Amino acid sequence: MMKQEDIETLRELIKDVDTAMLTTATEDGLVSRPMKTQEVEFDGDLWFFTKKETNKYDEILHNQDVNVAYAGKSYVSVRGRAEIIEDLDKKKELWSKVYDEIMQTSYDDPNVILIKVKVEAAEYWEGGNFIKKAAYYYKRMIGQSTESSDINKTIELDH
Repeated sequence: MMKQEDIETLRELIKDVDTAMLTTATEDGLVSRPMKTQEVEFDGDLWFFTKKETNKYDEILHNQDVNVAYAGKSYVSVRGRAEIIEDLDKKKELWSKVYDEIMQTSYDDPNVILIKVKVEAAEYWEGGNFIKKAAYYYKRMIGQSTESSDINKTIELDH
């Protein structure tokens, strides 16, 4: 079971970031592309719309391990397992008029699907602590231990 405080921390870190970078694995290596995160309250799952005729659809069918990166006031790297969702009711629930324009179709198009990423862990870097960041990078440059000035934290979300 996920800790509620970890879910709330991650929710706060990503709530104002509209675009995330979704990374999938291919036979040739890793591929990242921008995706619009759905405007739903984060509960341990991330949601994205796409179409079946995309490379990411095929990549997720072959390897469900993904990473989702957010850059805003803080930096967040989320590791999880992706799942293709074709549930019409869920698509209708998450659809907004902006997607009519972006995707040039409607939610009931059978080619439109959802990618659900079940978050397993997240690492984040606070963006507002300049002195701590400067100390961290200075210590790294001169080869000293950075343990006392770590600027990132990791959250493990057990499902």
